[in-house]
Amino acid sequence: MILGIGTDLANIERIAGTIERFGDRFKARVFTDVERAKAERRADVVGTYAKRWAAKEACSKALGTGLRMGIAWRDMAVSNLDTGQPRMHVTGWAADRLAEMTPPDHVAEIHVTLTDDHPWAQAFVVIEALPEAAG
Repeated sequence: MILGIGTDLANIERIAGTIERFGDRFKARVFTDVERAKAERRADVVGTYAKRWAAKEACSKALGTGLRMGIAWRDMAVSNLDTGQPRMHVTGWAADRLAEMTPPDHVAEIHVTLTDDHPWAQAFVVIEALPEAAG
């Protein structure tokens, strides 16, 4: 069962301007240490940040809250499996919201996909509730 769907489109040049203007202060406010380390190792540093920004926006929409209702940017984080597949993790208020919207006897799974084609970065997030395994 689908609990929520969110999408966001971020302008890479806008994120570049924000990083240029606010630097580490912006990065520390929005991105986790793991996300910052990943972005700084990439050839396309700004594109990596823009995709993660879009993923956080999309996740907040899938949670049905948007960022104005209490979720902190760092409550949502994107990491990657060894295969490169992105994974969304939630903590804090975002985790509380996810637990609240997940039906009893179900486990929530957050699916995320990221893409960019300069000057745009885009993310889709789908939150699915799966029945808990019996036994």
